[in-house]
Amino acid sequence: MIKPMNTTPSCAIGDSYCPATRKALPDATQNACKLCTPLGACLAFAGIRGCLTILHGSQGCATYIRRYLISHFREPMDIASSSFSEEDAVFGGGRNLKRGISNVAEAYSPEVIGVATTCLAETIGEDVPAILREYKIELPEGAPNPLLVHVSTPSYSGDHSEGFHAAVKALVEQLGRCEEMGVHVNVMPGMVSCEDIRHLKDVLKSFHLDDVMMPDYSDTLDGGSWDEYQRIPQGGTSLEQIKRTGSAKASIEFGSNFSKRGSAAISLESQFGVKRHSLPMPIGIRATDAFFDVLEELSGLKTHDDFIKERSRLVDSYVDGHKYLYGKTAAIFGDPDMVVSIAGFLSEIGIKPIICATGSKCEDFTGAVQSNLVKEQCDIFCLSGADHAAIAETCRKAQPDLLIGNSKGYPIARELGVPLIRCGLPVHDRIGSQRILHLGYRGTQRLFDQIVNMILDTRQDASDIGFSYL
Repeated sequence: MIKPMNTTPSCAIGDSYCPATRKALPDATQNACKLCTPLGACLAFAGIRGCLTILHGSQGCATYIRRYLISHFREPMDIASSSFSEEDAVFGGGRNLKRGISNVAEAYSPEVIGVATTCLAETIGEDVPAILREYKIELPEGAPNPLLVHVSTPSYSGDHSEGFHAAVKALVEQLGRCEEMGVHVNVMPGMVSCEDIRHLKDVLKSFHLDDVMMPDYSDTLDGGSWDEYQRIPQGGTSLEQIKRTGSAKASIEFGSNFSKRGSAAISLESQFGVKRHSLPMPIGIRATDAFFDVLEELSGLKTHDDFIKERSRLVDSYVDGHKYLYGKTAAIFGDPDMVVSIAGFLSEIGIKPIICATGSKCEDFTGAVQSNLVKEQCDIFCLSGADHAAIAETCRKAQPDLLIGNSKGYPIARELGVPLIRCGLPVHDRIGSQRILHLGYRGTQRLFDQIVNMILDTRQDASDIGFSYL
């Protein structure tokens, strides 16, 4: 049992103290609870139709990112690189970047090339926008001339979730237009699964809302089998749709907007006056209700009976499973937006989220977690900028009943003998992570049933008699 504290403990930006262990955190990261910043940008660009990413930096960065994304989505992922050599690391790799863009344009015929920087290019101070301007000026007549979108993504100043949001923001800032105000809505779902995106599109369709999903990798990273290899998978948000983002009637973005650089929806509001609706990820009844309320406001229509029935079944299941969940404790780790939303969901089903941890360095992670709970909880450890060593040590002290997060939490779950509910990115030790539904009443129902059943499974395995009726 964790002793309640007078103030909510947290590890915020610049903190080097872990409240669970009462010890200073080590300066070196041990098993990071985050992935590199350009990985998030590559994921965002994968949701744009006819787009290919080139990383300005070393070849190893592209290899590492391909390996992680292919392992999670189980789909091919091509990422080009300007392939710095030792000489380029000293004198600059502008020549390599220009040559790499030309090679990609000729080999893949993309509509757009996303240019993301790595730590190496940022450290030597490469002026990538200037290099891209030079490339356009020097381009021979008749040569392939795709659109170029640049985003700055050094890993030493962010993580994969920040890289994702930065890429989406760069796309709407560099390609968005405001010609004639439309009736469509922009949707920025954040880093969710392919199945989440498909479900969101179905929900929006039920309200007869024309939407621009930014981005949409539901087909590009979860497609069917091919008769012939596709260099760039079909699907994604089109360039025409991106251009329309500046003339939308509203933008809906999920998440707590931890990035100091802002978000795509913030940029569209300041640039073009597109009204912004910022919501937590719709996980749980309260958060999903808030999402549907906004859709009713924007469409002028009532929620379809199918979703009302889904909500009713979810409420009924809360009642059915309450006796198994009440008083249980959980540790949640991963992307900050996902952690905050799941913490709110757990608090409404009777599970106490006693550890909320993220590798991102968030300015007010504790406040975001607390604001999403059913009621304020003082005995909760909020770790921002944490690694898995700190998370594991906190779990050993707090002894949660279950863990919720990505595959990197498996070692501590195995050590403690508690179930791990896999969600977020990366999930490397299971098949179908791209088809896990988290959002809406339907996604919440799936997550709720999984949590209850894993707790019951643990009880059965720990029983001396192995009873079959619970």
